[in-house]
Amino acid sequence: MPLQIRRATKIVATLGPASSDPALLERMIATGVNVVRLNFSHGSAADHVQRAQLVREAAQRVGREVAIMADLQGPKIRVGRFAQGRVMLRAGQGFVLDASREAEGDEDGVGLDYKELPHDVKAGDMLLLNDGLIVLQVQAVRGEAVHTTVRVGGELSNNKGINKQGGGLTAPALTAKDMEDIKTAMGFQADYVAVSFPKNATDMEMARQLCNVAGAQWRHKPGLIAKMERAEAVPHLEEILRACDGIMVARGDLAVEVGNAAVPALQKKMIRKAREMDKVVITATQMMESMITNPVPTRAEVSDVANAVLDGTDAVMLSAETAAGKYPLETVEEMAKICAAAEAAEDPERDTDLSGQTLGSIDQSIAMGALFTAHHLGAKAIVAMTDSGSTALWMSRYRIHIPIYALTPRVSTQRRMALYRNVRPLLMDTSADRDTALAQAERHLLELGIVHSGDLYAITCGEPMGQPGGTNMLKICRVA
Repeated sequence: MPLQIRRATKIVATLGPASSDPALLERMIATGVNVVRLNFSHGSAADHVQRAQLVREAAQRVGREVAIMADLQGPKIRVGRFAQGRVMLRAGQGFVLDASREAEGDEDGVGLDYKELPHDVKAGDMLLLNDGLIVLQVQAVRGEAVHTTVRVGGELSNNKGINKQGGGLTAPALTAKDMEDIKTAMGFQADYVAVSFPKNATDMEMARQLCNVAGAQWRHKPGLIAKMERAEAVPHLEEILRACDGIMVARGDLAVEVGNAAVPALQKKMIRKAREMDKVVITATQMMESMITNPVPTRAEVSDVANAVLDGTDAVMLSAETAAGKYPLETVEEMAKICAAAEAAEDPERDTDLSGQTLGSIDQSIAMGALFTAHHLGAKAIVAMTDSGSTALWMSRYRIHIPIYALTPRVSTQRRMALYRNVRPLLMDTSADRDTALAQAERHLLELGIVHSGDLYAITCGEPMGQPGGTNMLKICRVA
């Protein structure tokens, strides 16, 4: 198996036709994939159940647990189909988007999958199709027909997406299909559910209710990821963060709605705010896009991934690169190298002072104390014995070049922590007796080669053992 490069930043890879071979998937997990994304925009429920099983089996063979993220499709804000499969639009020509049209489209117009469009737009609005490559300006709305003039032309093919510049489309974040897909995802206990196009906290609260109800028979509650891709969501960032477990900076649709130039600053703001609020954050879209067809990334892509790492993202995500690209394994390898190199350039001193922190609970204080002490004593590792994973999450919000090993008796907690920056989750049954548990933990670290004789490490746990949220002890140990 390939040697996994040691790094703090996690890699999310989308599973698809290019990466569904079991042997290849094993090598990708061994090389560095921490979270596997199942894109519910493609495939049937049976396909996703089968792929989830494929992921679990591959991870078990490799001996590295990974998280599964079910990414919901969200509303289909798209044009309909064309008689010839595509048309060429020229700047200056008229083009009609008609919600009532049942015939296939042509050079003059096309039907709509999104029937509400005529009610969401007015004269003067700019519509961006196919990720902004085609721009239409609304001239008039007559009944169910939106009459436009082509401002930027090009080839438009079947079912391409529609965005409104500045946002404002009323499509609900959760569709009937999403609700069925949540049931499917809970059936195989997806560790995370990503919600597409949420506008506010209410969308995320509804998604959580649906997930909790669908997962109740398995006593499973997934982590919720809000995909930040609507202009309307940006002013509501903090309330959305409070309502979820993390966000995805989904730069594709977001860029189309707010403009490409605004995205880099928004990315930095979203990552910073997520870390401040103890939430995880994934940076996504076109990170290694050229590797869909090329064996090496562009210099710009290398800088893009590195800058997301330096911004403090928990994870960087691959979409078509691993789902449909020619070089899925090589893409993961390149991304792992870039992450490791960027982390080596970080200055941990900025985050390890901790003097300005306000700590609201005993367990959070213990987590911060472990970071501070381990950094200043030069400890080899920080160990969090955790039931829920919250102690490891708090630790992971700070840049520190000491690996955090989270020991948990719960497989669901282990998988969920696979997304946390700088956390290596390990499964370990812990004794109810504190001293026995601490001895077990040290033996576990020695067996895995994490610590050696003479090494110093910090360990946190709760007493009595096994109570979620009960971390109240920090111990500094030297291996005999």
